[in-house]
Amino acid sequence: MRAGIKWMFLILGTIIGAGYASGRELWEFFGFESGLAIGIFTVIFIIAVYVIMKISYEERTQHFFPVLEKLVGKKLSYVYDVLIVLYLFTTTIVMIAGGGATLESFSIPYWWGIAFFSILLVLLFLGNSNSIIKLNAIIIPLLVVGLFYALLSFNISHHHSWVLDLNKQYNWPSAFTFTALNILPLIAVLSAIGREIKSLREAKVASIGSGLILGAISFVYNETLVQMADYLTDYEIPLFAVLKGSPFVFFLFMSVMLWLAIYTTAVSGIFGLASRFKHIVRIPYSIVALLLVLTMIPFTRFGFTNLVSVLYPLYGLINLYLLVSILLYPLLNRYKTST
Repeated sequence: MRAGIKWMFLILGTIIGAGYASGRELWEFFGFESGLAIGIFTVIFIIAVYVIMKISYEERTQHFFPVLEKLVGKKLSYVYDVLIVLYLFTTTIVMIAGGGATLESFSIPYWWGIAFFSILLVLLFLGNSNSIIKLNAIIIPLLVVGLFYALLSFNISHHHSWVLDLNKQYNWPSAFTFTALNILPLIAVLSAIGREIKSLREAKVASIGSGLILGAISFVYNETLVQMADYLTDYEIPLFAVLKGSPFVFFLFMSVMLWLAIYTTAVSGIFGLASRFKHIVRIPYSIVALLLVLTMIPFTRFGFTNLVSVLYPLYGLINLYLLVSILLYPLLNRYKTST
């Protein structure tokens, strides 16, 4: 059970980053009439995580290529190998940009925030993967509790009610593109710890726990953003619109938690890339991390909002085939086994 919860926090730390925790990613994919979409997302997310962890456990993986090979075959695995590298590279740029944008709310210049964020990113890789897992185990519970409190407090104070009208759920297909968007980082991170998973019970605990928590937060968060849709254009980070009027101490706490969530997701992205490249270049994680971050920094000039609005929907569409392969894998694999 404890190991399963540890992996659950690793999954949550991978997903809850700049795009998700800020609210920007949810608003890009969901919005109005999306209650059913979020319910579908919860179910297929749980299935997808379990399948990825099961393959990683059975293959005793250390990086994502063997998992891709099982899912889409040898030829397509090379295509998705390149795509995962590009995805992790570009979305980690989004995280670094988000780290700079968050610190701007405290009157810290954008590029100073980028530099500070990047230095801390590289420093963590002077340790080992256990440092990353421990960091998630501390930060993610605080962030989840803080997010729930902020969202529920906002809705209670504004007397908002949530009504799920099944006749007005036109946005249900977004469940698949939203899940597809988050598939690549999950494959990259979970395949890197395949050798450390001791049993499939851990995979069940991690997949169900992370799916239910993400589903609950996503529903409450999205419904909150719907209530304040007219004001969201004024905020690069929608969470700050939710926190407007909150006590300064709580605003400070949630800003720090948001920044740390962005940090953990950036760490997961670098970890996934470093795991892949380490077998090729044969140099320490810290050097790989340094080289990657130095290459990423110039691209952050495009800005956080622009990067999220362009890259995330694009990756969500591209990854649909991979998501379908993951969802069908248990059925196809059982058929192959029986024949």
